[in-house]
Amino acid sequence: MRSGIGANIRRERNRRGWSQERLAHEICRGAGVTGEPVGRQEVSRWEQGKRTPRQWLPFIAAALGVSVDMLTESQKPDEPPLPSLADFLPDDDPLAPLSAREGRRVGLGQVGDLQKRVHGLRLADDVLAGGDLIRPALRELRAAVRVYKEGTHSGEVGRALLRQIGELAQIAGWIASDAGQHADAERVYRLGISAAMQADDRTLAGDLAGSLAYQLSNIGREVEGARLARAAFDGAGPDAPPKARALYLDRVAWAHTKAGEVQPAMRALGEAGEALAADSVGAESPAYLYWVDAGELRVMESRVYTELRRPLRAVPVLRDVLSRYDSTHTRELALYLSWLAVTLADANEPEEAAATAERVVTLSAAVTSDRTAERVRIVLGRLAGFRDVPEVRAVLDGAA
Repeated sequence: MRSGIGANIRRERNRRGWSQERLAHEICRGAGVTGEPVGRQEVSRWEQGKRTPRQWLPFIAAALGVSVDMLTESQKPDEPPLPSLADFLPDDDPLAPLSAREGRRVGLGQVGDLQKRVHGLRLADDVLAGGDLIRPALRELRAAVRVYKEGTHSGEVGRALLRQIGELAQIAGWIASDAGQHADAERVYRLGISAAMQADDRTLAGDLAGSLAYQLSNIGREVEGARLARAAFDGAGPDAPPKARALYLDRVAWAHTKAGEVQPAMRALGEAGEALAADSVGAESPAYLYWVDAGELRVMESRVYTELRRPLRAVPVLRDVLSRYDSTHTRELALYLSWLAVTLADANEPEEAAATAERVVTLSAAVTSDRTAERVRIVLGRLAGFRDVPEVRAVLDGAA
């Protein structure tokens, strides 16, 4: 019965498109109580079956517009329910305000300052690698969480702070992942998902969840990555801005690719292109998605073809992408060249693959990125089968 109640609460909440934070607020308002005796974390415990609502059931039902019987009736689904973003939140609540103490007043001016620092960190990531940025990124995130927890602020300012914490968590998680700190990155991403959902920003929550799904897919947790990528897309809903939908679908395509699921991967790629094409007529996309464009989708397309060992498709796309790429972005240039080297090896062009691999090794030596280091290992491993070719042997020996 307990797990049935939780599943019913989650189902009805998702139908309304509410976050757990929103449901908690509506319950307290309907019960006419002051303060927040029910918060996001309590709703999460109910939905996971860790606790039973008991005396709160009538107020939950009223908030959701259903009967108590509907919430308590046993559910017999034909198959397990699809995961939602709530399944990927942290177990504790690292964003719980410290209401026992009176902190300094925080206004929209401080939120604006934080927004500028977040954007500066994002621009720095375009030209610097994770090893250079992880300390300042995590320091900024800790400071932002402290401001939210220890300060006093209005509801509007609190939501704005939570959105900036979510944006900061996205870039800090990305940086930590690039530095090879995958456990730290996962914790940061989950913190960001929690902040975005408490702020009722489903687009940002989807971006964070997609970033975490991308990491999981790349570190051997392909099944989890595919589940989370799909939950990110579904959780954002059909009204998400076009660039956001394109990015979610890109991550879905990559997750299916890493899981060896060809048809779903190709289908998601096509849907991502369609979503981006609607950008001129759809809702305005958030500023933090400035980098999502047709070129970025072409990059993912080429990577999918490379991973699926379809060199005849991958090579021309990668060459087109590289012909337009900003050479000051050393890390990304090394990554794109690494996929070209691999697909050239797959195309049985070892000499050209060796020349490309040499550039990858040289560029990677200049950046403190775990991603590029891993790609170097993959490229050299793929070239090892051509050791009898002089150009390949020279690259392998030089790298060793």
